[in-house]
Amino acid sequence: MDETSSDESILVVFTLADGLYGVNVSQVREITSMRETTPVPNSPYYVDGVTNLRGQVTTVTDLRRRFGLDEKERDDNTRIIIVEPDNIPIGMVVDSVSEVLRISTKEIEPVPDLVVESDGGGIDSDYVKGVGKLNDGKLLILLDLEKVLTAS
Repeated sequence: MDETSSDESILVVFTLADGLYGVNVSQVREITSMRETTPVPNSPYYVDGVTNLRGQVTTVTDLRRRFGLDEKERDDNTRIIIVEPDNIPIGMVVDSVSEVLRISTKEIEPVPDLVVESDGGGIDSDYVKGVGKLNDGKLLILLDLEKVLTAS
């Protein structure tokens, strides 16, 4: 199995609005259902607040707000993905988590130049590591967590 690790990526796939997104499974500590958060004064607009997760205070970020997407009422499918860039746990609120997926690195392409040059609304191309092509014809946006979760 380790021999193929350089030829494939294992991703946690989740949804936001109508898009499919993925982060490397090695960056994910756990996935949990939505829970209460406590607002933090003067925090960035996309920070939902903090929550107590297994005795550890964890910052929770709303990815819809972070990416400038329309707000959506949270439901039973809403999840918090706990990631640990720089060994600091951060929760990301997503619409749903769909699967853990193995994808060949041959199926991952760099972000198209047109997207990189675009100044339109939506997700900043700096947050995107690449685009994965799935068997059903859908595209999967691979996120660069360090850039997504760094305050700007």
